[in-house]
Amino acid sequence: MDHSRQLVAVIDAPGPERDALAEAITCDGMGVYAADNIDYLPAETALIVAHAHSVPQQQWSQLTRRLPTLVVSDSRQDADLIKAIDVGLVDYIVHPLRHAELLRRMIHKAIELNELAIERDHDRERLAELNESLETHLALLRMDQQSGGHIQRRLLPARPKVMNGVYYDYWFAPSLYLSGDFLDYQRYNDRYSAFYFADVSGHGASSAFVTVLLKYLCNRWLNEWDGQKPECLAPDWLAAMNRELQGTDIGKHATLFVGVIDHHSHTLHYSLGAQLPMPFLVAGGKLSRLEGEGMPVGLFPDIEYPSLSCALPAEFRLWLCSDGVLECLPGKTLDTRLKELEQLVSESVTLEQLRERLAKTSVLLAAGDTDEANQERGALPDDLTIMMVSGFGHAD
Repeated sequence: MDHSRQLVAVIDAPGPERDALAEAITCDGMGVYAADNIDYLPAETALIVAHAHSVPQQQWSQLTRRLPTLVVSDSRQDADLIKAIDVGLVDYIVHPLRHAELLRRMIHKAIELNELAIERDHDRERLAELNESLETHLALLRMDQQSGGHIQRRLLPARPKVMNGVYYDYWFAPSLYLSGDFLDYQRYNDRYSAFYFADVSGHGASSAFVTVLLKYLCNRWLNEWDGQKPECLAPDWLAAMNRELQGTDIGKHATLFVGVIDHHSHTLHYSLGAQLPMPFLVAGGKLSRLEGEGMPVGLFPDIEYPSLSCALPAEFRLWLCSDGVLECLPGKTLDTRLKELEQLVSESVTLEQLRERLAKTSVLLAAGDTDEANQERGALPDDLTIMMVSGFGHAD
């Protein structure tokens, strides 16, 4: 450390001893200002060396608040030295002229420690300012996330809803304010209705933006559809969505299930992109998984998605679940959790029953309120969404 610019004030009565003390300090490159009291010290003073006899008792505490102070004395039994120590001045040296090298080292160390203390105080102030700024930004971000979550939920369809005699309902529980899960169902005309179930990779704002894109494209494609070849709508939609995500270059992909119900022929036309778990169809007291497979949407260019169909009986239940459900089920392997989910689905007739069974099975769901409006954020490891489609014969 460069001490050439450091100024030390020596407080002592004028005379040879003060001059000798000042000379002992200056010979090591320290600047010295000699005075007989603490009034009017230079502003650049870095440290005070004060003789115990030269400072009145009531002024010692004032010194401790102003600058680092080193007390010198002629005896350890000096009453004035004891008074200085009593107010907190514990750095002292007896017979300083006999221990000039020790005195200089103590001065250097005291100045260094004081500079570090000043830097620490400045760092603490800067840290407090940064923390305050961070808290402000976090509060704004939290407000933005809450607002975004509110808007995202407003984009979800009304629940429950009956369209052309088919009953639709869902449970939507994001792990954060914003979710990568999304779904929608819409009536096209008296014969057709369409729905989709999506799980966008990741969480938060970027994934939620993709769900908004899904909503927009769904509305656009249904408006542009001429009602012909319903078996082609779902795969064409997935192929177009794949191109859209490829073109955005945001590094997001999604698993998707798209279905079109023909209410006249009681047929489900569908296509899918890496849906996991596969939709479960419950009919006639039996549970089966819908057939088919497809690539994730948004990962690879020029993908062709399958055109699949299955007959729907008059009474059926179609269950679609996001992979977040699997995180809440017991079992070390995927197959074990899928079998557990199949068992819960087969025992449930309504969405509320499945929710209750999941809550009994999952510690995470049982520990807190699972309603999306009051859910404790961060309680779920992943977004959790379940959709149920059942019919026919419900009253619109």
